[in-house]
Amino acid sequence: MKLILKYLRPYMWHMIFGLIIKFAATMTELFLPYLLEIIIDDVIPTKNIRMVILLGVLMVVCSFLGLWWNIAANRMAAVTSGKATRAIRYDLFSKITHLSSKRCDEFTESSLISRLTSDTYIVNQFMNRVQRMGVRAPILLMGGIILTMTMDVTLSLVLCAMIPLVSLVVLVCTKLGVPIYKTVQEKLDNMVKTVQENITGIRVIKALSKTEYEKKRFNNVNEELASSERKAANVMGLSNPLTTLILNIGLVAVVLVGAYRINAGLSRPGAIIAFLTYFTIMLNAILGITRIFILNTKGMVSAKRIAEVLDAEDDMAVMAKEGDLSDIKTESHIEFNNVCFSYNGKENNLTDISFALKKGETLGIIGSTGSGKSTIINLLMRFYDVDSGSIRIGGEDVRTIPEEKLHTMFGIAFQSDFLFADTIRENINFGRNLSDDDIIKACKAAQSYEFISKLKDGLDHMLTIKGSNLSGGQKQRLLISRALAGNPEILILDDSSSALDYKTDSLLRRALAEGYGELTSVIIAQRISSIKNADLILVLDDGCITGKGTHDELMESCPTYRKIADLQMGAQREEVQA
Repeated sequence: MKLILKYLRPYMWHMIFGLIIKFAATMTELFLPYLLEIIIDDVIPTKNIRMVILLGVLMVVCSFLGLWWNIAANRMAAVTSGKATRAIRYDLFSKITHLSSKRCDEFTESSLISRLTSDTYIVNQFMNRVQRMGVRAPILLMGGIILTMTMDVTLSLVLCAMIPLVSLVVLVCTKLGVPIYKTVQEKLDNMVKTVQENITGIRVIKALSKTEYEKKRFNNVNEELASSERKAANVMGLSNPLTTLILNIGLVAVVLVGAYRINAGLSRPGAIIAFLTYFTIMLNAILGITRIFILNTKGMVSAKRIAEVLDAEDDMAVMAKEGDLSDIKTESHIEFNNVCFSYNGKENNLTDISFALKKGETLGIIGSTGSGKSTIINLLMRFYDVDSGSIRIGGEDVRTIPEEKLHTMFGIAFQSDFLFADTIRENINFGRNLSDDDIIKACKAAQSYEFISKLKDGLDHMLTIKGSNLSGGQKQRLLISRALAGNPEILILDDSSSALDYKTDSLLRRALAEGYGELTSVIIAQRISSIKNADLILVLDDGCITGKGTHDELMESCPTYRKIADLQMGAQREEVQA
C-alpha cells in the first residue's frame, strides 16, 4: 500500500476533486428512493398531481446529474491511475536497467518482465477501481443504513444483522486469496520464461523438429498456471455468492417483517418500497466492497512484487578509495590480481586469475565452453564484483569508478548481440550522436563498409528485427562497427568473429592494429588465428589459467594450446588451398 500511496501522492488534489464529484453523484442516487417514499406516502394520498410531477421531474434531474457526475469521476480516476501506473512502470524499468547482473539473476529475467507488465496492470486496475468504487460503495452502504433508520429502525436492524456475516466471508476469502495469488504470479513468471525461450529459439526448435515437444512443455506450464488461477477463482469466487445469499436471506426477513408491520399499522407501503430500493442499493454496495477486497488481494501481491524490485539494494555501489581500493601507480592499463569469483557462492567459476596489459596491447582468451572466458569480461566491466582479489583499469580499482564513467571506457561486441529494426546508421550510432566520419571509420575497420556501400540506401538501409535481413557475418561486422564507433579505451570482442571467414578476420585484425593502435583489446575466440598476434594469450580450463604467454611461448609450454593450434592451422591451410 505504501508503494501505491507514494505514486498517487502527486495527483492527490486531482483525486480529491474526483472523489468530491463521486460523493455528489452518490448522494443524488441515495436521494431518489427517499423522494419515491415521499411521493407514495405523502403526496399521492393528497391527489396533488402537480406535486407528483414536480417531484418526478426532480427525480429525473437527480438521475441525470448522478450519471454525468459518475462518468466525470470515473474518467478522472482512469487518468489518475494511468499517470501513476506510467510513473511506476518508468521507475521499475529504470531500476531494472540499473540492477546488477547478480540481482537480475536472483529475480530472473522472466519474473522482471512479468512484474513490469502483468503486475503493473493489476496495480493499475486496483487504483482505478478503488477510486471509482472506494467512495461510492461505502457511502451507499452507510447512507442507506442512515436513511433506512429514519424510515424504520426495526427493518434497518434486520439488514444490519447481515453485515457482520458478510464481513466474515470477505475476511476469510481475502486471507486465503493472498498466498494463492502469489503462487499465480510465480506460475505466470514461469510461463513467460517458457514463451521467451521458445520465441528466442524458434529457429532451432523448428530445425530440430521439436515443435510438438515444446508445445507439450508449454501445455504443462500453461496447465500449472490455469490450475493456480482456478484455485484462486474458486476461493475468491465464493465471496460474491455467499454475500448475495446472506443479503437475500436478509431481504426475505425484511419482506416478512415489513408485511407484519404494515398489517399492524406500524409502517407504510411507501416506506417499504423505498426500503427495498435502498436494500438493492446496499446490496450492490456490499458486492462492490467485496470486489474491492478481491482487487486489494491481487493488487497487494502485485504491489509487493514491484516494491521488491524498486527497493532492491544497490549491491554494486561505488566504493570509496580506501586501503586496497586506492589508486596505485602502474604501467598497466588493465590488471587482474589473484581474482576469484563464483556465481552461486559455492563453487568457483574463476580461481586465482592474474594478468596485466599495457595500454594498446591485446589480450587473447581461449578455452572450452564454461571455462570462464566471458566471466572475465563480466568482472572487468563490473557486471559482477569479485569475491577476492582486485581488478584495476589505469591503476583504479573498478569498484571505485562510477558506472557511467566505467562503461564509457568500453566498446564491446558479443557473439549474439542485438540489432533493432532501424537504419544501419542508428544501429551503429546507438543514440551516442556520433558523426558520420566516426561511423564510416569504424565500418571500414570492422570490414562492414564494403557490403554497406553496395546497399541502395547505404547507412540508411533499414534492418528488420534482430537484423534478420543480414547474414551472420554481416551482423557481426556491424556489431564490431558499433563497438569501435565510440572510440573506446578498451575494445572487447566476445567471440564476435566466429561467423567471419579467415580472410575477413585477418583484415579486421590488421585494421585494428593500423587504425586503433592506442586501443587496448580483449578478444575471446575459438580460433587461434584470431588471437595469434596478441601480446598476451590466456588458456582457460575450468576457471583456471592453464597457459599464459605469447603464441610462440604457448606453442612451447602449453600442450592444450599446441593441440588446438595444430588442429586449426591444418584446417585453415586446407581451407585456403581449397
